[in-house]
Amino acid sequence: MPAVVCITSLLENAAEETFYDIFIAHNASFDFSGTILDKIPEKYGNCKITYIKIEKEFIGAYEVRGIPETAYYRLVSPEFIKGYDKILYSDVDVIFREDLGKYYDVDLVDNYFAAVDNCSALRPEVQERLKNDLNLDYRKGYFYSGNLIINCAQILKDGITDEFRRLGKNEYNQQDMDIMNIACNGRILPLGPSYCLTNFLYSLIVNRRDEMVAIYGKEEINHALKSGIVHYNGAKPWNGPCLNMDIWWEYYRKSLCFDEQFCFEFWNKQFTMLESLPMSKRIKMVLRYPLDRKHIKQK
Repeated sequence: MPAVVCITSLLENAAEETFYDIFIAHNASFDFSGTILDKIPEKYGNCKITYIKIEKEFIGAYEVRGIPETAYYRLVSPEFIKGYDKILYSDVDVIFREDLGKYYDVDLVDNYFAAVDNCSALRPEVQERLKNDLNLDYRKGYFYSGNLIINCAQILKDGITDEFRRLGKNEYNQQDMDIMNIACNGRILPLGPSYCLTNFLYSLIVNRRDEMVAIYGKEEINHALKSGIVHYNGAKPWNGPCLNMDIWWEYYRKSLCFDEQFCFEFWNKQFTMLESLPMSKRIKMVLRYPLDRKHIKQK
C-alpha cells in the first residue's frame, strides 16, 4: 500500500513530457507480480515498473527499529539497475509533490551521491554521535539516505560497493545511512530540504525558521514547504496521527489501493480518540502541531 501511494504521488505530479522507469527492489521472499502494482502503468501511461529480486545481498545484516536488510539494497543498486549512469532512489514512505526532472539533471560531478543533510550543525546530540561513534566531522554533513541521487557510473568505476558490503557487516545504529556517510565522506553533494523533507527538518523549519533560512535561503525553505518530497521517516500516516498526514491521505484517496472501509475505520478511530479527551488535552494537541501562522501570513 505505501508503495502504491508513493508511486501515485510521483505520477500525479509528473510533467507532461516525463516518463518514469521505475524499479522496485525486493528480497527473494516476496513476489510482487500480479499485485496491484502491475495496474499502475495501465492507469498512468508515462511509466514502466520492473521488479528486481535480490537474493544474496546483505543476508543477516544488522537490523534495528524494525528496518529490514532490504534497506541496504540502495547502496548496491547501480549493480542491479543497468543502462543508467544516474538513478533517483526513494523509500516508499514518501509523497512526491512535483516533477523530478530538475533533480535528475543535477550535475553530480565525481560525487557518489547527492542527498539532504540532516542539519547536525543545529543538533548537538547528533554531533556527539558522529564524533564518538562514527569518527565523522559533522561540518562535512551527515546525509539522509531516504531520497538519493545516485551516481551509478562513478560508484561502479571506483568499486565503492565493495566497501559498502564490508561495512554492512557492522552493527551501525542507522544502518545503510551510517554506511553511506562513512564510506562516502566528502563525496556526497548537498541538496536542499526540498528533496527529503523529513519530520525533523519540517520541525526545524517551523520552529527555527531563521536558522534554516540562514543555511538554505528563504526561497528553498518556502519551496520545501510547498512542493518538497515529504518523507515520513518516523511515524507512518497509515498507522496513526503524524506530521503532514493530511498530505499522504490526499494521495491515498487518489490511488488504486484506496479502500473506503479502511479509510472510514482509520478516521473514525481518530475522531473517537479525540472525543474521549478532555478539552484541555485537545487544545494541547492542536498547539503541538507546528502551524507557524506568523510565517504563513508573511508569505
